[in-house]
Amino acid sequence: MRTTLQITGMHCASCALIIEKRLKKTPGVSIALVNYGTEKATVEFDEKTTTRDALIKKVQETGYGVTDKDQEKIKEEEIKELKKLFFIGLIFSIPIVILSFPEFFKIDFSWRNIITLLLTIPVQFYVGQRFYQSAYAALKVKTANMDSLIVIGTTAAFAYSTLVTIFPSTFTGGTYFDTAAVIITFIMLGKWLELKAKGKTSEAIKKLIGLQPKTALVIRNGKEISISIEDVKVNDIIVVKPGQKIPVDGIVIKGDSSVDESMITGESIPTEKKKNSQVIGGTINKSGSFQFKATKVGKDTVLSQIVKFVEDAQGSKAPIQRLADKVSSIFVPIVIIIAILTFTLWMFFGPTPAFLFALTNFIAVLIIACPCALGLATPTAIIVGTGKGAERGILIRGAEALETAHKVNTIVFDKTGTLTKGTPEVTDVLAFNTKESEVLKLAAMVEKKSEHPLAEAILKKVHSKLSDVTSFKAISGQGVKAKYKGKEILLGNKKLMLASKIITKSYEEKVAQLEEQGKTTVYLAYGKKIIGIIAIADTLKENASEVVKKLQKMKKKVVMITGDNERTAKAIAKQAGINYVLAEVLPEDKAKEVKNLQKKGKVAFVGDGINDAPALAQADVGIALGSGTDVAIETGSIVLMRNNLHDVITAIKLSDYTMKKIKQNLFWAFAYNTAGIPIAAGILYPMNGFLLNPMIAGAAMALSSVSVVSNSLLMKQHKIR
Repeated sequence: MRTTLQITGMHCASCALIIEKRLKKTPGVSIALVNYGTEKATVEFDEKTTTRDALIKKVQETGYGVTDKDQEKIKEEEIKELKKLFFIGLIFSIPIVILSFPEFFKIDFSWRNIITLLLTIPVQFYVGQRFYQSAYAALKVKTANMDSLIVIGTTAAFAYSTLVTIFPSTFTGGTYFDTAAVIITFIMLGKWLELKAKGKTSEAIKKLIGLQPKTALVIRNGKEISISIEDVKVNDIIVVKPGQKIPVDGIVIKGDSSVDESMITGESIPTEKKKNSQVIGGTINKSGSFQFKATKVGKDTVLSQIVKFVEDAQGSKAPIQRLADKVSSIFVPIVIIIAILTFTLWMFFGPTPAFLFALTNFIAVLIIACPCALGLATPTAIIVGTGKGAERGILIRGAEALETAHKVNTIVFDKTGTLTKGTPEVTDVLAFNTKESEVLKLAAMVEKKSEHPLAEAILKKVHSKLSDVTSFKAISGQGVKAKYKGKEILLGNKKLMLASKIITKSYEEKVAQLEEQGKTTVYLAYGKKIIGIIAIADTLKENASEVVKKLQKMKKKVVMITGDNERTAKAIAKQAGINYVLAEVLPEDKAKEVKNLQKKGKVAFVGDGINDAPALAQADVGIALGSGTDVAIETGSIVLMRNNLHDVITAIKLSDYTMKKIKQNLFWAFAYNTAGIPIAAGILYPMNGFLLNPMIAGAAMALSSVSVVSNSLLMKQHKIR
């Protein structure tokens, strides 16, 4: 079973790793991922061994919370709380700084240190309370996090200053109350700005949720009543008037209209709806009124699935994040060791007063080394990247797909319904010793029970009443067979005929001529004799050749795969500009062909149907074309809701751009800590006398996290063409 927990109380990437480790150690848990960016834990577990309540308890034991409250409300409350704490810290810190520099502000009196101590206590233990709670939670599980660094550094400054104030004859020197108070205030400012910026990264989810109407007009006891969307039930009859949003998914039972489905399909032209047409919740009724029966409500609707899809993707971890996680897990203990070594070295070799000099550098190292920016580098970019994709109808199932998409060097397109329109039409009917109408009629009788796209094309050509056949059987990759009036009807390709020992040689030249025109041909045999050939054409989508050309310019190898015979496949491929064709491939063998191509590099498979599922799963990136159906949503790692082949290119470019942003974020986060720690330790002091003030270190640490989130937010302004 899989569950998602909304975590509260996390302050840094180290917090996420602490919870993740604790959950992974829980018996029955197979996968546990905690994302600091989205503040969610995704856990897969065995229901026989553990429960969701037990997992929540494990999180709480670690010192963090789990809530079922609306995420947006939680964030709003947290932003208000951080804002309040920052201003409390600021109000107290201003007089603390003034009192700490009597020679500058010309304010000095005997009780100055006592008053400064009293002003610092609320900042240290009220404003900074959350840091102590988090550090204690980490200590309980025998580890340390970012808050441990803040607590050790500010407590050391506060404790020493308190001793100097209370026992001035024993402990001589200056106080560091200003350092402790200003560091905590600056960090609180950074946390406030960071959370506000993080809220902006997930605006795509808000927009999607905003598409759903709040109420529905249903018929109950013969009357139209308006009810909350949460109260709509399956099989409710719902009335939709012009200009209204369709509340849930369903099937039209009365009336007709045109519906704007652009939010799902990207198609600007409204779709005509009549009896038995499917409607999707969140789309907009344009003209007439109609009634429909609800088939999916609540979390089962297409829109709800899409929202969950995007949320899951934003909560997932990209493989590149493992590096950041690994560094974060060992970073804090190493920093504490470096800080202790810094203190020890300056105690023995530092200038007078050595203790104060050593303490200053000790605090600066602890404060500047916060790994927050490192923890935010990947998830913030993933959130913006997946959100940007969702706004364009590109649903990215997980961070791994987003990271991998730009790396693929081979893109395999399924033919029917992917490169082609998927609405084939009968173009030629050849009859032998019978009438063309008889050929079509017999073919339609068999195809009446088939779900193949070619069957639909044949049925469209026949308007007369059809008799029923018996012993119907579909043979994968070959065709169908049935019995009528005691004789066997066979409708399919050459393989089917040869398997049934029916000779096709005298007809092959005619078939070749049709196939060279890009038409798919099927033989019709009745009573062991071929009585007709039906040619069916499925034309390329308007932008197929353009998309293929652009992918080839991007140095991607483009492959077409189909069950069609080689001659027809090559004719279609030629029209599309594809040089590499895999023809006569049975549905179950598509995955094998993808596997073979993977020996030479990473492969993306682009398909449109449930029969492509094995190949979509086998590929490094499975790209499913779908018009909002739950089948499409469940199939690919990337779903193109607009059915537009151009979105294959957009998905690849989005992947490339997101990864560039992640690498930029990681570079600056690593560079910041790599350069910051030696400077804070005092490496520049012997050369030029420069010493980093711990207050400046606190400000720099806070702003580093804000800068990483801001860099991710810049993605929103970037136009991907």
